[in-house]
Amino acid sequence: MTASSSARSLALSGTRSNNPRRHSRMLSLTALAAVGVMVLAACAAKPSEKAASGTSKPLVVGISLPLTGDFSQPGGEAKRGYEVWQSMVNAKGGVLGRKVELKITDDASNQDTVVADYSKLITQDKVDLVLGTFSSLLNYPASAVAEKNAMVFVEPAGGAPKMFTRGFKNLFFAQPATAPHQADVFVDWIKSLPDAERPKTAAYPSQDDPFAAPVIESMQKQLEALGVKTVYSAVYPADTTNFQTIASQMASKKPDLIAQGAVFEDGVGLIRSLKQLNYSPKMLFQTSAPSNSSQYSDAVGMANTEGVFYTVSWNEKAKTPLNPEFVAAYAKAYAGASPAEDAADAFAAAQILQAATTAVGSVDQSKIRDWLHANTPETILGPLSWDETGAPKGKFLLAQWQSSTVEVVGPADAATTKTVVNPKPGWK
Repeated sequence: MTASSSARSLALSGTRSNNPRRHSRMLSLTALAAVGVMVLAACAAKPSEKAASGTSKPLVVGISLPLTGDFSQPGGEAKRGYEVWQSMVNAKGGVLGRKVELKITDDASNQDTVVADYSKLITQDKVDLVLGTFSSLLNYPASAVAEKNAMVFVEPAGGAPKMFTRGFKNLFFAQPATAPHQADVFVDWIKSLPDAERPKTAAYPSQDDPFAAPVIESMQKQLEALGVKTVYSAVYPADTTNFQTIASQMASKKPDLIAQGAVFEDGVGLIRSLKQLNYSPKMLFQTSAPSNSSQYSDAVGMANTEGVFYTVSWNEKAKTPLNPEFVAAYAKAYAGASPAEDAADAFAAAQILQAATTAVGSVDQSKIRDWLHANTPETILGPLSWDETGAPKGKFLLAQWQSSTVEVVGPADAATTKTVVNPKPGWK
């Protein structure tokens, strides 16, 4: 199977035993249709609007998150991001003069559960606002519940192309770009290199994942157009744990660049296998996995992070409004830890909903929706805006591990350093 054929569908079979950062399984078209039927059945009534101000009642935000199951690691980080936002906003008086209360349920990384959760939050609990869950797999059906009930749905993680082909009006993705555009900034960097420094050959292994696969498919097409020869391209099942065969096949081709559509454990697994084979490419790009901060460096060894590229929605060194305060608040709340990207994305999603609600002065969903379509709110990720489908119109940051820390190396106006490690040093 090629990356191209995999990324065009949301097909998946099997389950996962690991805890990925991004979406563990792809939906088949049949499964998506079934989810649609389930959503319609679950959404019986539109919630009534509540008074936005002039009340001492808290402003209740409903959220379902994967706190157990396959997505528990990123789901937990998203919960932290939401809770840091809640703490910071309540310290300043709340939203519309009302203290914010988060009503968070555990969807257990399950599609059926997430539909039931959002249906209950909206139609029975009658929450004032909702925020999204984690992954395209879960946000696909969850956003359908919100759309059916005419509720604005700002999602922190769910950039698969299928999310934005349904004609939804209330969906907004709280990251700079969708999956097919995540690699654009890396391709731009390669274009900027002198011919002698560009990779001549490349290998493209990718997990069968609705976010990772489109990133690698897009990169492969763009680099082939630049003259970079593809020597290996394959999609592996989401539950793959042994990467010796994949690594051996790539090592035999000696590609200058390896670009992997990785979630987390698969990114770690490939590096370990390449290290055992003593094959280190001149360039290594991975989706998602390197953004897991110390979990990634602990897993592959800090020395082996040197020179690894990835694209990311956020960086803790960014000078965007409120970002230093967010980083400090997160560290205070969680024993000095640095925020993961998933926490930052959730915080940004809440910022977006807060900005719109404050601007319109109520929880009127149609007014909030229309304001978001017409405006560009500031977030810790930077300013965000959307097309009519809810897809964002920006670009990701190009990050690289350097000297045991992460630096932004592109685009130039967002870079935290002018240094780029190229070529990548060998394994330690």
